[in-house]
Amino acid sequence: MKKPYYSLMLVAGVLMLAFSALSQAQTRPAGEKTLPIDDLRVFAEVFGRIKQDYVEPVDDHKLLRDAIRGMLSGLDPHSAYLDEDEFNELRVGTSGEFGGLGVEVGMENGFVKVVSPIDDTPAQRAGIQAGDPIIRIGEQAVKGLTLDEAVKLMRGKPGTKVELQIVREGREAPFKVVVERAIIKTVSVKSRMLEPGFAYVRLSQFQARTSDDLQKAVARLKKTAGGALKGLVLDLRNNPGGVLQAAVGVADAFLESGTIVYTEGRIQDSQLRFEAAPDDIIGRVPMVVLVNGGSASASEIVAGALQDHRRAVIMGQRTFGKGSVQTIVPVNEKTAIKLTTARYFTPNGRSIQAEGIVPDIALQPLEVQEGKKREPLLRESQLAHHLDNPNGNAKPATDAEKDSGKKQKPLAERDYPLSEALNLLKGLAILRSKEST
Repeated sequence: MKKPYYSLMLVAGVLMLAFSALSQAQTRPAGEKTLPIDDLRVFAEVFGRIKQDYVEPVDDHKLLRDAIRGMLSGLDPHSAYLDEDEFNELRVGTSGEFGGLGVEVGMENGFVKVVSPIDDTPAQRAGIQAGDPIIRIGEQAVKGLTLDEAVKLMRGKPGTKVELQIVREGREAPFKVVVERAIIKTVSVKSRMLEPGFAYVRLSQFQARTSDDLQKAVARLKKTAGGALKGLVLDLRNNPGGVLQAAVGVADAFLESGTIVYTEGRIQDSQLRFEAAPDDIIGRVPMVVLVNGGSASASEIVAGALQDHRRAVIMGQRTFGKGSVQTIVPVNEKTAIKLTTARYFTPNGRSIQAEGIVPDIALQPLEVQEGKKREPLLRESQLAHHLDNPNGNAKPATDAEKDSGKKQKPLAERDYPLSEALNLLKGLAILRSKEST
């Protein structure tokens, strides 16, 4: 009895789509193909078949929303339909406070893959690493879920726990990690002095205030150093990206002129070019940028700009390779689509997409351990009847001096790449001082 009704509905649907196709054809440039009527007819046929034969009744709105989601997810891993909750989460996320585990994720081969854990969040404290594929969330297998569905499963009330099943390279079998949900308040800029004159700035992600916070952090570091720095390490490891304008502002802080990044797309609004203003907040002292496979998007813009302008040495591992621009297009007051509209290019015209930034100095992910204690080598000052130093009275190190600094592990053991970056900075600073004399 229902078949005639659905036949009429199919005909009406095809006619409506065909009318839309014809109206769009009038506005299309000459030579561009019109919408394929046969494919539209197939869409209407499938829609009607689901409504008529599916084991349970399906709401029309759900079918159409799912069709939109499928249309966008089939384009690339980053285009998506945002319902009301997802749209709100996106707007809140750029402010630096949101609920969840504290992990940036994407989809790969049907599984959720960790792009990077966010600093000082439950995910990082639980030991989740960049590149980890998540194959199960709680009792739910990830295979077959959309990224949005997987993210919703990981979110929840602060204080509740979720069990993740993870596959990691180098481990024979999947393993489980229990993470307690929390309100994630990310501080995007952290800084400290590594040694007198040598500063360290860590950017965990790019938020609306990251550029301003960077300026303030560098000002504090310069004050601590007595007015000027000898070198700076900018740490972008496991930084998943964020706001484009923040990345431009960070790169601009260390460049005095030239292009920072430009974008190319099909529409006029996607043709953008950002230029540096004539200032350098650290006075062109040597600079090293640390990156790894978790450095993505905005991080790659900064690293690429500083590399192309030879402003910094890029050290670490090849970056993630997300070189596309997503534009948020509101559909109405509650929903939107996130649509890839352009590609990023470095100042020298290199596309970041699927290539990433190749470091100037490659470092393998190593763990350094302190060697076995050995008896100290004999020194001249310990020999009987040794000659005194004419410039002073050199003495062997006291027990207190020997014990000083043993409370904390060496930097190389705590963070090998950062230790290498500091050593390189010292060498560059020495070379710079010799060239200026």
